[in-house]
Amino acid sequence: MKYVPKEERKKTKQSVKTVLANNLYVLRLIYAASPSFVLFQAADAVRGQVSIFLEHTMLIGYVLEAAEFGYPFERVAGIILLLAALITIGMLFTAYQSDYVVPREEPKVREKIKMKLYEKARDMDLECYDDPEFYNSQVLAISQIDDQIGRVIRFLIDTLSGLAAFVTTAIYFIYKDKTAILFAIGAFVLSMIFEQLYNKQNYLVKVEGISASRKRDYVKRIYYLNDYAKEIRLNPDVSDILIDRFEKANDEVYAIEKKYAMKKWFFGFMRRYVANSFVADVLFISYLVYQAAVLHSISFSTVAILYGSYGRLKNSMRVFSETYPFACETSLYVSKIREFLNYEPKIVSKENLVPSYDAKEIELDKVSFAYGKNQDMLIKDLSLHVKPGEKIALVGYNGAGKTTLVKLLMRLYDPKGGVIKADGRDIKEYDVKKYRETIGTVFQDFQIFAGTVRENVVLDVADHAEEDGIRRALSESGLLERVDRFEKGLDTDLTTEFSKEGVNLSGGESQKLAISRVFYKNAGLMILDEPSSALDPIAEYQLNHAMLEATGDKTVIFISHRLSTTRIADRIIMLEKGSIVEQGTHEELLAMDGKYAQMWKVQAGAYIAV
Repeated sequence: MKYVPKEERKKTKQSVKTVLANNLYVLRLIYAASPSFVLFQAADAVRGQVSIFLEHTMLIGYVLEAAEFGYPFERVAGIILLLAALITIGMLFTAYQSDYVVPREEPKVREKIKMKLYEKARDMDLECYDDPEFYNSQVLAISQIDDQIGRVIRFLIDTLSGLAAFVTTAIYFIYKDKTAILFAIGAFVLSMIFEQLYNKQNYLVKVEGISASRKRDYVKRIYYLNDYAKEIRLNPDVSDILIDRFEKANDEVYAIEKKYAMKKWFFGFMRRYVANSFVADVLFISYLVYQAAVLHSISFSTVAILYGSYGRLKNSMRVFSETYPFACETSLYVSKIREFLNYEPKIVSKENLVPSYDAKEIELDKVSFAYGKNQDMLIKDLSLHVKPGEKIALVGYNGAGKTTLVKLLMRLYDPKGGVIKADGRDIKEYDVKKYRETIGTVFQDFQIFAGTVRENVVLDVADHAEEDGIRRALSESGLLERVDRFEKGLDTDLTTEFSKEGVNLSGGESQKLAISRVFYKNAGLMILDEPSSALDPIAEYQLNHAMLEATGDKTVIFISHRLSTTRIADRIIMLEKGSIVEQGTHEELLAMDGKYAQMWKVQAGAYIAV
């Protein structure tokens, strides 16, 4: 079982300033998204308690006094009608804000705040996904934001309600009996302490269980995603392994819950029964009975008013004792959200130069790189010059550094040492977004998005995209004929995520669609990572020739394990352990009879005479 480290436990200790600052941070986000959403609920929280005070304390107290002291009927009736009118107006206000303002504004609030998170996630450096701790924070931030919006609004409403109830009732008590307030204060202090301790245990349970919960969620996804359906059915033993891992993760979650169960029970018992029921009820009732029956210092009508009012004062104090620990728990989550939103990307532009869309000249000068800290270098002092319009193939065994190298070229990562230049300038000097726009890319692990064929080619709002360009790109990738057979053509929905009539492409068709994105894009540099891995030999042959024709004078760098594909390259770069070990044309490398020639012989076998 995984335990929360000491450092993580320290993070649960928060000052009052931190708790309030974190809750106010989310409240400001909500207010910026919709001021009326906050103001109307805040006003109604105060109005509700004032209305209750007028009805249940002032009105009842006045009626009892009227009966005891014989007030005129007309005077009593007038007061009752006035208060009834005020209460009715308040109820209409509540109906307006709860049935009109909140339903209209709440979706807007959630959408705007989520968009803020999504935009931040989009701009995160790719290395953040390599850091499990930061990735967990990101997952927690995005998954918890809905709950935290609701919790902060609840905190605001409860705080204002509690304040309004406390102020109105406390004034009444000061007028009637000052000593009674001490009972409420005692119950409040004790309840607040135990509530905070209880909620801290809840937080530790959730934080400690993140890893196990993610394992359970992974297994759950496996069983409902179409991507895994065939493998699960054809390999039932895999299902047994997954179920076993699910059960182990579930046991881990249960063990964590069990670990904190006794503390949660104890703090919960102290909060509910000792702090509230005993102090607030037993002691206070005894005090009232003593005052009335023994000392005769108050009348029985006053006892009734004080007892009824004390129930409200007790509840208002209980709101504080429960609300602050509630805010503390919220604050612990919000700190993760703030950490995520306050992250400053490291991949930034130095001078914001605008790159050219023409064929790029690429130069790497003693480039080194490793993922994370204290890791071995995957790229080691690598130097390479690619001329504009040159077609380069990167080959090598798995782990040679091919994909890492192209990620550096796209500036998804920055090298740990050395310089990468495009058209004679350090790529760090270019505007990051504009620089990446000049690169067309297909990764081996490409993704098809839930959208139309048109949108998947353009990867943007496609309403005004040039249709001829889209069709040309699909034709060059070899997918146009298939798309034209769809009833809706380019407007056919892909996947069934958003449409029941959506089409699921085969692996090869999906790869052709991904390749068409590169053909559509006006890029000076095209990077293709295993562009034909899912294609049959004929489709691969056709793609290779289409790629040469479509890329024209553009610079192309592609990775392939199929050396039949690399034959079309102007130059082949053989990588091994992050370094260039051989380079040249296909014929030159075969003549060298080195590592590339060995790979070629293994693949070609007896079918091709070398």
